[in-house]
Amino acid sequence: MATEAQTPPHLTSLQLKDEEQEEDNGNASLSKKAAKKEAAKQRKQAAAAASATTGPSPDAPDPLAANYGEVPLENLQSKEVTGRIWTEVGALTEALKDQIVLVRGRAQTVRAVSKKMAFLVVREKGSTVQCVLSVAPDLVSLGMVKFANGLSRESYVDVEGVVSVPNSPIKGASQQVEIQVRKLSCISKAVPTLPINIEDAARSEAEIDKALQAGEQLVRVNQDTRLNYRVLDLRTPSNQAIFRIQCQVENIFRQFLLSEGFVGIHTPKLIAGSSEGGSAVFRLDYKGQPACLAQSPQLHKQMAICGDFGRVFEVGPVFRAEDSFTHRHLCEFTGLDVEMEIKEHYSEVMDIVDRLFVALFDSLNERCQKDLEDIGKQYPFEPLKYLKKTLRLTFQEGVQLLKATGIEIDPLGDLNTESERKLGQLVFEKHDTEFYILHRYPLAVRPFYTMPCSDDQTYSNSFDVFIRGEEIISGAQRVHLPDLLTTRAIACGIDVKTISTYVDSFRYGAPPHGGFGVGLERVVMLFCALNNIRKTSLFPRDPLRIAP
Repeated sequence: MATEAQTPPHLTSLQLKDEEQEEDNGNASLSKKAAKKEAAKQRKQAAAAASATTGPSPDAPDPLAANYGEVPLENLQSKEVTGRIWTEVGALTEALKDQIVLVRGRAQTVRAVSKKMAFLVVREKGSTVQCVLSVAPDLVSLGMVKFANGLSRESYVDVEGVVSVPNSPIKGASQQVEIQVRKLSCISKAVPTLPINIEDAARSEAEIDKALQAGEQLVRVNQDTRLNYRVLDLRTPSNQAIFRIQCQVENIFRQFLLSEGFVGIHTPKLIAGSSEGGSAVFRLDYKGQPACLAQSPQLHKQMAICGDFGRVFEVGPVFRAEDSFTHRHLCEFTGLDVEMEIKEHYSEVMDIVDRLFVALFDSLNERCQKDLEDIGKQYPFEPLKYLKKTLRLTFQEGVQLLKATGIEIDPLGDLNTESERKLGQLVFEKHDTEFYILHRYPLAVRPFYTMPCSDDQTYSNSFDVFIRGEEIISGAQRVHLPDLLTTRAIACGIDVKTISTYVDSFRYGAPPHGGFGVGLERVVMLFCALNNIRKTSLFPRDPLRIAP
């Protein structure tokens, strides 16, 4: 039979008290453990709730990891055609609001707002768009924002997201819409440190000077550095615009001449002898025979006229071995050349020049406004002034204008660069034009194939054309009589044997003809009032540069 436990008689009341105290301490210890467990449980629950909003912990796998990252090489090796459609950045407008778009371009800038938010500006062909990454459940994770913040400038990326229209204008991008990013892939990662920053290369001298006045020093990228890293330099808005305008000049040149009955041709650049005379030729060995690079297509375009094409033109490389270190000379440039039959007078060639260039200038001003604005932001310039009917002055009239200001010019010599600029200034002041033709040059300063004037053999049926006081075109009526051509070649120090096939082409009957040549790079340089022809040559070649 169970009985109630009795206190042992040998325990005193003090001892009983101590045992009761120990029991109370034990219960207190159990209460603290329970409290700690409860607190840990609550923290775990809170963390789980937070994870549902902000994403997993750094150590946990990201369920959205497939939506961002570097694209594996195998996916860039033409593995498959997915059917995805890319939208050009320049085509992003408010009309696409709430639509999902996929764009590809360069990471121009990345700005981290916080761990949960970042702004990425993507650039494509000069247009830019702001892309927003903001952490949201099932859409954007902390990992994606971190990946975006780690992108190096100029890396190539694909961005997929929803187009949105912000309430206030976007100052840091050309497009006035944003992309709410849902997927972000790096196609090609740029090195962390670039030799030149695009932002620095795109800065105008005015910006640099203004900063200096305010006590701030900005990076100025000099010309040699630009050309050494030309691939980066070409990415600036002004350079993108320069070469789009250059493309238009070539295109308009072709289209105008085709509409006038000209035929496009391609002449050889390896020739047996000099095409212009003088020593400024690149000489080379051609399978054991002496040869040189063509200084112009002059001889062969004349031979094409003898081949009964009537009117021809060519766009092609021209080589000059001159040791010229000026702002307007190159060892290789793109020539725009024209040759045509003459019915009565070499003014027929000047008529073509007149209509061609007025049409060219009109078209550039009408169709390339944005490009011209982009150039003007970095290299400010005044639009070219020209007349709808191009002004023509004789060489002697030009000499008289200069003499009237105290500048003495040899009437049978040539104009130097300083005289040309001064004459351009005088013509502008008197006739309000920066584009004009100067003709009837002294025969002694023209190539051997130039036709002498009928009334004065010391002058020639030739002309030069000027923009902003600098020569861009040289043209003339050609000698089409073989005996006179031979005499002129000998007088100019040319070995007739090296051009015998050229001279012989006129022995089979040749029409009177003339033409002209113009440097593509020089036209763009002067139309946009740029200070150096290297700005309008994609990869310039001068006496000191043959790379990149």
